[in-house]
Amino acid sequence: MLITMRILLVEDDEFLAESTARALRSQSWVVDVTGRGEPVPLSLREDRYDLLILDIGLAGIDGFETLRRVRAQGSTVPVLLLTARDAVEDRVRGLEGGADDYLVKPFALSELIARARALVRRSQARSGNELQLGSLRMDLEARRAFVSDEPLALSAREWDVLGFLLARAGKVVAKEQIGSASNGWEQGVSDNAIEVCVSRLRAKIEPAGLQLRTVRGLGYLLEEVQPARR
Repeated sequence: MLITMRILLVEDDEFLAESTARALRSQSWVVDVTGRGEPVPLSLREDRYDLLILDIGLAGIDGFETLRRVRAQGSTVPVLLLTARDAVEDRVRGLEGGADDYLVKPFALSELIARARALVRRSQARSGNELQLGSLRMDLEARRAFVSDEPLALSAREWDVLGFLLARAGKVVAKEQIGSASNGWEQGVSDNAIEVCVSRLRAKIEPAGLQLRTVRGLGYLLEEVQPARR
């Protein structure tokens, strides 16, 4: 499916910004480029963007601070971080700060395009009153879940966690984020309580062709099971 979109690319390396923008425009996408983070929040308020591609190592305010300001003003635009930092703590910091995905430099432009397309597709799918992945569907208004149109029984906590993960399908979600998924969860919910809930959800979503993977040191990843290659 062809996705037409407008992208704001924030990258202060002129060569990388030019090559990245060229690759994105080859998909018939509209790409605006800036080398600094300061104007980004205002740009997102004044214009409609489908995706923000944000380098962490910017001059002036860095990508982390730019991301903080973007989320602080209530923007829900999908954010793909570009980073030369491969440390786990930097990736966790970006994800916990509101990023939807990240790529470590150097990266293949084909992978950047694929990730951009997937992020916008998921964002557009969340714009209505339903979330769907594989044969799993959640009706947010009716608070009902289905697998292949068969009702899926969920506790209130399982509903909250599954909805939180499904809205972020394809990206790693930190355990701390899951702990705040429901306003009804008590303060300081234990890691064990989260693990028990995740374990129960795993068994319930397997018939939908989905898997909820543990990503060591980062959190959990909800995704479709890929067919085995022959």
